[in-house]
Amino acid sequence: MELDVEQVILTLVIIFALAKAASYVFARFGMPGLIGEIIIGIVIVNLTIGDFNLESWLGLSPVTEGGVESESPTHMILEMFSELGVIFLLFTVGLETKVKDLTAVGRTAFLVALLGVLVPFFVGYAYVTMVDSNIYHAMFMGAAMVATSVGITARVIKDLNLMDARESRIIIGAAVIDDILGMIVLAIVSGMAETGSLDLGNIVSIALVSVVFVVAIILVAAKLVPAFYKSVEERNEAKLRENPDYIRPRPNMFILSVIACLAFAYLAEIIGLAAIIGAFLAGMLFAEHAWEWKLEERFEAVTTLFVSFFFVYVGMNVDLQAFVDKPALIGTAVLVIIMACLTKFIGCGLGAKVSEPHMPGSSLSIIGVGMMPRGEVGIIIALIGLGITVNGASAVSADMYNIIVLMCIATTLIAPPILSKLFRKKYHTEYVVTPEDRL
Repeated sequence: MELDVEQVILTLVIIFALAKAASYVFARFGMPGLIGEIIIGIVIVNLTIGDFNLESWLGLSPVTEGGVESESPTHMILEMFSELGVIFLLFTVGLETKVKDLTAVGRTAFLVALLGVLVPFFVGYAYVTMVDSNIYHAMFMGAAMVATSVGITARVIKDLNLMDARESRIIIGAAVIDDILGMIVLAIVSGMAETGSLDLGNIVSIALVSVVFVVAIILVAAKLVPAFYKSVEERNEAKLRENPDYIRPRPNMFILSVIACLAFAYLAEIIGLAAIIGAFLAGMLFAEHAWEWKLEERFEAVTTLFVSFFFVYVGMNVDLQAFVDKPALIGTAVLVIIMACLTKFIGCGLGAKVSEPHMPGSSLSIIGVGMMPRGEVGIIIALIGLGITVNGASAVSADMYNIIVLMCIATTLIAPPILSKLFRKKYHTEYVVTPEDRL
């Protein structure tokens, strides 16, 4: 289908304007602006008045050509913008996460992530096996319950200017580890669904590559980058002593950081990790001198443009009509949402308590709530299951897909305002957001 440039521009303008307006309204009532952006996404795909359908008017509805239904070009561009949004968001989070800060909470973050994966997976798996005899449905429900969307929590933390808080570092570190463990779980589940057996070699391979990739980049950020920076500074100082008129070169670090961000996101995808993990680790490479190079300031315009499309796109994955057609799904969805919230809250809080027995309850609550949002990660897992056919049927049924998507959206909506209140209660008014602080 031919790309309608005018339609694409109009759609992007309208979505961006609506997202920012909704974000402003919610922020005025003391709630994270991203909730308004997600709700705009829900409205876009579900608003129909008579013959008027907002999704179709914006050129986002599927198109049929030659008897084959596919995404419209406008929808694909919006999806690309949303992916770039979460990639740049996680890169900016990486810019504010120094290796020494992350390693300082390493043990705690690992236990938070580990129990935050085990508890939700087994509860989700056990629940589905009790109501549905399909083992693949159970496995994918467990895998979707495991996911944590670091992008959602990161936005709240950034808006509150609390990236330096210990709880924030634990949450971010645990979310990165959680994603790695989640990808391993997904590899196990999808591999079993596709082959009907457990391929231990494939699982070990994915686990090793993932761990090596993450550890290697952390070591580069901790050792090689400081050594290289020191070497360059010493060289410049030596030349300045030799020649007082020497002008030290000022490379454009913004350009270099954008290249690194996208390149590492690509590498992460290639080895089977989420692109956002690569983007986060790329940001860490520049974290030590991000303020000196004004990278946070320069990236603000980029994230302001793209990140709203990400949250709108998350909301666009909710099909409310499915619950109108089958009201019984609502009760099941509510139960799954409650389990999703409690399992992350209890599992991650328990992990933090085991690692640091004297950690106050306020910090445990912040960590537990901060790990709740499933966001786009859970939806991606559901989509993968929907595309795998086992014995003539999808590994994830249409009803289960809608339940998982609603669970992902609900946890994404529930967690941010609670997390914001918990942070403000502990850190009081000195961290209240001003309009200039928001994306």
